[in-house]
Amino acid sequence: MPPPASLVALDHAHLVAGTQVLLDDVSVGVSDGDRIGVVGRNGGGKSSLLGVVVGTRTLHGGRVIRTGDVTMGMLGQVDALDPAATVGQVVLGDLAEHEWAGQARVREILGGLLGGTDAQAMGGWEATVGPMSGGERRRLALAALLVQDPDLLVLDEPTNHLDVEGVAWLATYLSSRRPRPGSALLVVTHDRWFLDAVSTRTWEVSDGQVHTYDGGYAAYVLARVERQRVAQVTEERRANLARKELAWLRRGAPARTSKPRFRIEAATALIEGEPEPRDSVELVRFATTRLGKDVLDLVDATVTIGERTLLEDVTWRLGPGDRYGIVGVNGAGKSTLLRVLQGQHPLAAGRLKTGKTVRMACLSQELRELDRVRGWTVIDAITEVRSFTTIGGKEVSASSLAQRLGFTGGRQQSRVGDLSGGERRRLQFVRLLMDEPNVLLLDEPTNDLDIDTLTSMEDVLDGWAGTLLVVSHDRYLLERMTDRQVALLGDGTLRDLPGGVEQYLQLRRGMAANAGRGGTGRASGAGAVGATGGGSTGGAAASTGGTAYTAAEVREARKTLARVEKALDRIHEQEAALHEQMAGAATDPERLAGLTESLRVLTEQEEGLELEWLEASEAAQG
Repeated sequence: MPPPASLVALDHAHLVAGTQVLLDDVSVGVSDGDRIGVVGRNGGGKSSLLGVVVGTRTLHGGRVIRTGDVTMGMLGQVDALDPAATVGQVVLGDLAEHEWAGQARVREILGGLLGGTDAQAMGGWEATVGPMSGGERRRLALAALLVQDPDLLVLDEPTNHLDVEGVAWLATYLSSRRPRPGSALLVVTHDRWFLDAVSTRTWEVSDGQVHTYDGGYAAYVLARVERQRVAQVTEERRANLARKELAWLRRGAPARTSKPRFRIEAATALIEGEPEPRDSVELVRFATTRLGKDVLDLVDATVTIGERTLLEDVTWRLGPGDRYGIVGVNGAGKSTLLRVLQGQHPLAAGRLKTGKTVRMACLSQELRELDRVRGWTVIDAITEVRSFTTIGGKEVSASSLAQRLGFTGGRQQSRVGDLSGGERRRLQFVRLLMDEPNVLLLDEPTNDLDIDTLTSMEDVLDGWAGTLLVVSHDRYLLERMTDRQVALLGDGTLRDLPGGVEQYLQLRRGMAANAGRGGTGRASGAGAVGATGGGSTGGAAASTGGTAYTAAEVREARKTLARVEKALDRIHEQEAALHEQMAGAATDPERLAGLTESLRVLTEQEEGLELEWLEASEAAQG
């Protein structure tokens, strides 16, 4: 089997920005069939690397080699759409209706990003771009690029402004619909679930170098830890963080569709003896001591904005130590719900009961609160709040906490006004923690943060004892940082999600199908609910209606769960054996190709079983 054809290659590339060397004698390439995820710290050169590949940045040394007829298209972080253009002009250009309407690929893109072949979600084909929100413009630019279908698709933070459904659709399209001979993908994103779902290779941009790894994010975590261990790196803290994250990946739920696609057994030695990321029992005990039994209770609550009802007759009780993720489509009212819990948005009906000892803090999407200290140094802005705090039962200084969140060395002496957006976001988070809240609300905490910073944030919160609510479209972060998730479905209900984000996506698909058949568009299956909770045991959302399962159906579902779990165990054993064989066949391309195809078939079977597990798990709970 001939090697894949090269589309673009960097040969001894050298790139400088001011006094920083972004690329130092780097040689890497993108070949036919590659789906490469690019990771690294903010400001490390990821976007510059993409610019070099597509030709918008000029090297200071070395060269870029491109196949003569390869076409390239890039989605940047800032769109350049003409405000006067219409949706049709941006997405379809000069294509006649019969040209694009006859292509299933184009129809799928329009349905996934624009609400259908009539661009309903954008206001129709004649709607102009000017008045649209940043999220709508992002979808338009992405749809236009996918319709063009260049050979090399280059995406810089494509999940920005996309909701959970949009991210899931894009991952499915890029990994299973778009791949064709002569095509490749290069993507920069901080969304780790998306990286794992899409990427077959990973590039890490660090200190002027580009380190390459086989596999998605989970495989990258394993390989990076092994590289650090073999090289006996001195940066022990980052290695420990990576091992901790790897341990969490290994212990993921059996139906986690983003779980690692690499040989799990290879990680055993690295994570042996690694404790669970959080000692939930101990944290709840601490939280109860700090908070008492009463935290936040929404009782028979109705929330409206103008004429629109966001929540209707919902009861939701939050106890000490509860950790909830909140998901929902854009505009469903997630941020409004956080404002309701803070007492900043009035209830149309019902009541909000706040515990007497509650000390609440919210990481909002705004950074204006730092304007007052923009002339201060970073460390002064932190110590203004407090010089020491307690996390994980240990006293932590302001300087130490700042260092854990990326403000190392002299950066603590930088002026707040000189910080980047991501650094200001980190400073905002450190100041909140130093104020020692016992209820923490995070509204889209991933904005402007790189993966290393997100990992550090998760590590800090692992030892934080309190009640946590997180609103985010980042599926990985939700599942890593919280213990359970609830959904705002846009129909006045708040729905508990025992099956996590995957269950939410299934509910949304069911609602869309029901609406297409002329139904109400409300949640099907277990039905829409008012969420009620149970204190420190993890207040669950309890159903108040919908379809009940019979005893026979519950028994059958439990049998299905047992059967599927055994089948998954067998597949994992077969995958491990295949990886062993692939390691031994590294110098035999033909045998390696056959083993790779066998692994692909096993992976498809595994994904089907995972979906079956999720469906059965809901019924098995009655």
